[in-house]
Order: sequence, then structure tokens, then C-alpha cells
Amino acid sequence: MKNIIIAGLDLGTTKVACIIANVTDKGNIEIIGIGISPSTGLRRGMVVNLEKTTESVKYAINEAEKVAGIKLNQVYTGIAGDHIRSQTSRGVIAISKPTKEISKSDIDRVIEQAKAVSIPMDREIIHAIPQGFIVDDQPGIKDPAGMSGVRLEADVHIVTGAVTSAQNIYRSVEKAGIQVRDLVLQPIASSYAVVDPEEKELGVVLIDVGGGTTDAALFYDGAIRDTFVIGLGGVNVTNDIAVGLRTPRVYAEEIKKEYGVARDNLVSDTETIDVPGIGGRPNRKIKRKLLASIVQPRLEEIFTLVYRELRKSDYMDLISAGIVLTGGTAKMEGIEELAETVFGLPTRVGIPSGVGGIADMVKDPIHATGVGLVLYGYEYRGRNGIGRPGINGSLFTKIFERMKKWLIE
Repeated sequence: MKNIIIAGLDLGTTKVACIIANVTDKGNIEIIGIGISPSTGLRRGMVVNLEKTTESVKYAINEAEKVAGIKLNQVYTGIAGDHIRSQTSRGVIAISKPTKEISKSDIDRVIEQAKAVSIPMDREIIHAIPQGFIVDDQPGIKDPAGMSGVRLEADVHIVTGAVTSAQNIYRSVEKAGIQVRDLVLQPIASSYAVVDPEEKELGVVLIDVGGGTTDAALFYDGAIRDTFVIGLGGVNVTNDIAVGLRTPRVYAEEIKKEYGVARDNLVSDTETIDVPGIGGRPNRKIKRKLLASIVQPRLEEIFTLVYRELRKSDYMDLISAGIVLTGGTAKMEGIEELAETVFGLPTRVGIPSGVGGIADMVKDPIHATGVGLVLYGYEYRGRNGIGRPGINGSLFTKIFERMKKWLIE
């Protein structure tokens, strides 16, 4: 059996990361390449400069290809941004076969039926994920294939995004000479790398605090129940530090990474740090407690906005496994304690797992999305996600595939 190559491309506000994995004939996923490039063409998860984004993508992919010693032709790409919306829809179909046995095509048909929701022309469906099935009024079925019934219903979690945002991501990647295999919502991708199946069964919230956005996904009973994106992230913390300490942003970012702390009670009154001045002014010494007093309110604001969104969900009171934090900001000292205070739930920092090879290079919350895209790609490797209606004219392809399926049936 030939080894399979899967690549994930994490398009972030602060960095673009490409992770290449090799699936061995035993089914082990081994990381063989990683490339990182500073991101200059994205803001809050959306492309604002196509040329700069393409350059960042090219650089990250080239670096990963050098390490892996192979040439890529397609990647699974993450999408985020505060244009993302989600809803739950129910599809209902009749099983017309004489045997009344539910087939894979019936499951596809009921999901297609659930996708027939009214969405504006400027939006497109990114994901339609089944949450559970009902066969002849019997609920709680996870896979109805092979069962007998006359009526099949499905509750489907539908994630939509702005068509233009998706098109710009496609264009920036394809201008770099790589095909987009599928677009994946970043918190869904991250969950493959940092959330255990047991946590998804019990009820868990994944919060990915990225550079420009904070993405969240709520899981319960093994299925995704809610997803949303908040337009604030680590960049906002950096900006607050730059303004509060009157220092250039580049130094503010370094200070945040080196000395940032999410709770001021974790810092002694005597501890001081050096702050570079602006325009040739000398360095100043400030108390680290002052830095914490700038960082803490912004992180509290981000978590409070996430908490407000979660309160709208019917599943908030069923989150037994608590919160999993990931993303670059999740590495900050004291962030678990702060999240536990805001949400009132046990919290841990999620580090990517489930991969081998040069895994040490990706054992970091900033690579949760990249590793998750690889794991997502492995799970859905048989499904052709290339192109979507309204993008690259693939609507004709989808209609052709559907006609072919009808003829086979």
C-alpha cells in the first residue's frame, strides 16, 4: 500500500503554518514537515491583502516541503473570521425501498434535505455535520445505516460563511500553486488534535484563542452542537500592552510572550520588567503587576463574550468535561485559572496529540489547527471536498456527481 500524504494549512492573523504528514500502511500519522511564515495579509481571520497572503502561504509551504523532502499539490485549509454563523436544521425523508433498509445514499439524502435552508446569496455552507438521526420516531441514533424504517430524520449542524471570504482564501492558496482540498472551520479542525472523544461524549467547549479571533466549538454526546467566532484575540492583548506601556507593537508582542500573565495575583509586588522606549527614548522599568493589570481585563472580556454566546445554547448546563483552551494565547501563565473563574468550569490547555514523526515540533497549542487539519484530512480522505457551489464553478460537478449516483441506484 502506498503511503498517503496529507497537508494542513493554518491561515492565521499572526502566522501561516503548513504541516505535512505521512500516513503509513499501518495507519499511523507521522508529521514529516512543518513550515511557518509571519502572516501580513490577514486580519481577524479574513484576507485583506491577497498578494501578501499568497507570499506567506508560498513561504510556509516551501519551508514544509524542504523539511519533508516532497512536493505538495493540495492542502486542507482552515477558515475563521467573525463572518462565520451556525444553525441547526432538521431534514426528513421517506424510505421508499421495498426492503425499508436505510442505505448510505438515504443518509446523504436526508443531510442534503437538512441543508435546504434559506441562506442569503452572499453566504455559503462550509459544513453540514450530522448531530443525530431519528428512525420512525426513535431518537438518539448515531448511524442508521442498515436499520429498517419508513421515515428518516436528521438534525444537522450547519456552518455558513461569507462567500467572498472563502473565495479569497481559495485564491490566495491557488495563486501559490496549491489546490484547496477542503475548507475546514478552525475550531472543528482544532478539536481533532486537542479534544478527547470521551470529552466530546461528556460535553466540552473548545476555545481557540488565536491572534485575530477566538473560535469556539461546543460538543455533547459525541456530536458538535454549536460553533461561533469572536472577533478578538491575542493581537488585541498586544495592542493594549503597546498603548498601556507606550512601547512599539513588536516589543509589546515580545513582552506578552515573555512576561504576560493572565492574573495579577500570580505576580509579586517587587517583580519588575524592562520596557523599550519609543523614538530613541531610554528603556524603563515597570512592575510586572502593571502588565498583568493590562492583560487580565482584555482576556476577561474575550472569555465573557464567549460565555455569553454559550449561555444562548441549550447545552451549556451539560458541559461536564469543562473547557479546553488552545491557540497561542493559551500558553500564557494563569490563563487556566482565569478561564475557570469566568466559566465556573474545570479548564485545561490542549496540546496536539495523536501524531508521530517529528511530533515534538508541533506539541504546542499554536499548532492545534494545523495538526487538526491533518487529522481531519485523514478522517475524510475518501471524500472529495474540492470546490464548493459558487466557487470555481464546481456546482456543475456536484450536479453531475448526483446524477451519476441516481443512475447507480
